[in-house]
Amino acid sequence: MNDDRSAIVRDLSTPLAGAKGWMKFLGIMFIIQGVFTALSIVGILIAWLPIWIGVLLNQSAGALEQAHASGDEAAFRLSLDKLRSYFVIQGVLMLIGIILGVLMILLYGAIFAAMLSSGKFH
Repeated sequence: MNDDRSAIVRDLSTPLAGAKGWMKFLGIMFIIQGVFTALSIVGILIAWLPIWIGVLLNQSAGALEQAHASGDEAAFRLSLDKLRSYFVIQGVLMLIGIILGVLMILLYGAIFAAMLSSGKFH
């Protein structure tokens, strides 16, 4: 029965195991981006985000590699949990970016409308 579960874990992890190299690459690139972001005064406030995302991707790839090689169910679950965290963080950041973008469009629209109504814009 345990061999059956290991075979199932190996089978289920095969598609992601094919992408583990890309996961590691992106993880390293996010960490590098975080380091460069931390070099600026303002960037140091948000530099932890890309570093955290990079660490999550690297941890997920490592756990996935272990799950695929040994059929370890706990490692596979850990890998999927780290991937879930990655997607949640990316989704939240995307929503924040969209909200800020809409707010900026509204702000610039209000400024433009105020300039038109004041007659200072010809």
